Amino acid sequence: MVGLVALVLVIAGAGSLLLTRKAARDQAQQQLVAEAQSLTSVKAGTERPAVLRVLRQTLKLEDAALIYVNPAGTVVTALPAGLSPADIDVAAVESGQTTSGRRGNLVYAVAPVTLSQAERERFPALRSGGSVAVLLTRDVGGVGPSWGYFIVAGAAALAVAALVATQMSRRMARPLVEAMEVTGRIASGDLESRVPVRRSDYPEFASLAGSVNDMAQKLEDGRARERHLLLAVSHDLRTPLTSIRGFAEAIQDGAVEDSAVAADVIIAEARRLERLVGDLLDLTKLEAHQMSIALRPTDIAEVVSTTAEGFGPAATRNGQRVTVQVPDGSEPGIEGPRLIAVADPDRLAQLLANLIENGLTFARSTVTVSLADDRGAGEAVITVDDDGPGIAPDELPRVFERFYRGDRGPNRLMGSGLGLAIVAELAAAMGGTVEARSPLVPDGGSRFVVRLPSWGTGAGAPPGDS
Repeated sequence: MVGLVALVLVIAGAGSLLLTRKAARDQAQQQLVAEAQSLTSVKAGTERPAVLRVLRQTLKLEDAALIYVNPAGTVVTALPAGLSPADIDVAAVESGQTTSGRRGNLVYAVAPVTLSQAERERFPALRSGGSVAVLLTRDVGGVGPSWGYFIVAGAAALAVAALVATQMSRRMARPLVEAMEVTGRIASGDLESRVPVRRSDYPEFASLAGSVNDMAQKLEDGRARERHLLLAVSHDLRTPLTSIRGFAEAIQDGAVEDSAVAADVIIAEARRLERLVGDLLDLTKLEAHQMSIALRPTDIAEVVSTTAEGFGPAATRNGQRVTVQVPDGSEPGIEGPRLIAVADPDRLAQLLANLIENGLTFARSTVTVSLADDRGAGEAVITVDDDGPGIAPDELPRVFERFYRGDRGPNRLMGSGLGLAIVAELAAAMGGTVEARSPLVPDGGSRFVVRLPSWGTGAGAPPGDS
């Protein structure tokens, strides 16, 4: 910045000085022409040459004299230092024209004097012809003290520029250095490091600091989720493994009276482990966009009804029931308009199964699956309600997090905590959304609403379905 200011000062100063010098020369040239014409108009210098000497001192001229040109056109008078006969335009003098010129720092003007024959008789050199003229010269010199003023002003400007540049460089470099140091600490594992944000920082640097801090916060949150994931997985794995090992050792020791019951427990716990591992694999594939999703027009009423029927026996054994509510004419096996959505039937069934299983985990008696057509939004809407204790408002934003299990009564520790996370990922993979709401009734209840892109309604089987 200081170098740029210095360059600008040199260019601007040199240009200004050159222009000032040229203007001074032009002005001096015009003044000499006017003064020479004034002298010749009154013939003061020709009648009394002493006037020229006085004029020279008064006007601070380098020289003021009469010059003579003989009939042959040759200047016969000695010229001031710095001028030569070649600088005098003899033809202009003989024709009565005033001329001017510049030789280095010396500016001059030549004004011819008109003489009568009687006046010529007083000048022996002019009796046989020739011309006489008044020559005025002035040395405009160089830029004089201007260079000194320029150097002083330039030095002051450079000092100010250096001060401003130092302040600006510190103000600009400090947040960059701090950001570099913080990112280095973050890379080393210190995720609690943050870049300080000051009001005096430039908006761009404040934005950079905010971005670095947001990144650090997300990394810190990710590490916390990773730790929670490891703790949750290890807990969920340890419980069934403990049961399996305990019953296996009991069978080995002959301490089990009914080996069939022990085998059933081992099989149930093994299936629980298999389900947990499967859920982890599904969630990993969904997050990595590696799970196969085959979207096509799908009769969602058929998928909803089939999936809900699969939970009927288990719900009955627990004193619960699963009901399905679909629009008129959408029931499977009934001719009429069908509600068609763009979805993967298998993944949609998996999504619904997770929602129904979650509802049965907390429901007192009933889980209701409803189907609707939101034509205004162009979406098919699937709603899963349960009459359980409901979800606290502060827990609603977290129900779709992995391994999150809110406090919803005595069943709060049931399940792996992955079902709703898989629901959110499956809905997003099929171009839809899912949200949780609660309570539905004064004494509790929760609702999960899935929205999928609607294909519309059509008679018979959906296009592309077989």
